[in-house]
Amino acid sequence: MRLIQYLEEGQPRAALVESEDAVRPIRLAGGTYALARLAIASRQSLSAVIEVRLDDGLIDYQQLIDERRLLPPLTHDDPAHCLVTGTGLTHLGSADTRASMHAKAQADESELTDSMRMFKLGVEGGKPATGETGAQPEWFYKGDGDCVVAPEAPMPVPAFAEDAGEEPELAGLYVIGDDGQPWRVGYAIGNEFSDHITERFNYLWLAHSKLRHCSFGPELLIGELPDHLEGTSRIVRDGETLWEKPFLTGEANMAHTVANLEHHHFKYPGFRRPGDIHVHFFGTATLSFADGVQTRDGDRFEIDLPAFGRTLRNPLAFEDVAADTPVHSL
Repeated sequence: MRLIQYLEEGQPRAALVESEDAVRPIRLAGGTYALARLAIASRQSLSAVIEVRLDDGLIDYQQLIDERRLLPPLTHDDPAHCLVTGTGLTHLGSADTRASMHAKAQADESELTDSMRMFKLGVEGGKPATGETGAQPEWFYKGDGDCVVAPEAPMPVPAFAEDAGEEPELAGLYVIGDDGQPWRVGYAIGNEFSDHITERFNYLWLAHSKLRHCSFGPELLIGELPDHLEGTSRIVRDGETLWEKPFLTGEANMAHTVANLEHHHFKYPGFRRPGDIHVHFFGTATLSFADGVQTRDGDRFEIDLPAFGRTLRNPLAFEDVAADTPVHSL
């Protein structure tokens, strides 16, 4: 089961994806967030809440896109109550990359970089047995709901940015219940989007490099995540494919389980505030930046993962002038 969200008379509305061409509206005001809150309160599955509220009519999927009414598949009315975060060094990558990284992981501990130590921790302890606590992953903050860009909408690039690079990832989408219990609503394709030149200069600037916009969707997958997922990440320039590469995700291609990544995020009480939503990116091993690609204004990112329906697409919009933000004394 997959959902989308779209605008109807200025308000979010959720719909069930029936096909590549049509969606079926769900009769409940407030979109996916309202559905999740109702499921939590009534102790029903999300699919059960949806099935009894399906509309009889269908809506043209492409028309929603053409009319710019498509939204991210989970949103909060107050962006401050949406927390966007992620983890890195979680994916094994291709077979060659995996073999190379494992070979390096056998080096003397004093010769390992901090990144390689973190990767090694994940390989050795990121998939703990049930009931045990696994290795803690790298973690980063991206922003609140204001940093989320809808599918098909332009991805802003600040004037001070050194780079504008895609990161094709899975994102977990969550709602916190009134008792502080996190509930996973589902998963979506994500473009975590980072400034890799800033990060490369010094890894202590990783935090700066992540403070960029992002996008996820357009569809939300409800239920179990497939263990092995194959997708394609590409950049289109002036109507032609500039760069394209397959990517792998799902737990079979990760050093950590999703449950382990979730545990190390939600173990903090501040991330269990009732009513909040969380968008948590699970990492990637495939970047155009690694192949020397330098993006420019108008380039379009396309991240395709067939199990998640329609492709996530966002063009780049470079800003020319940096905001003047002097601090005044009171």
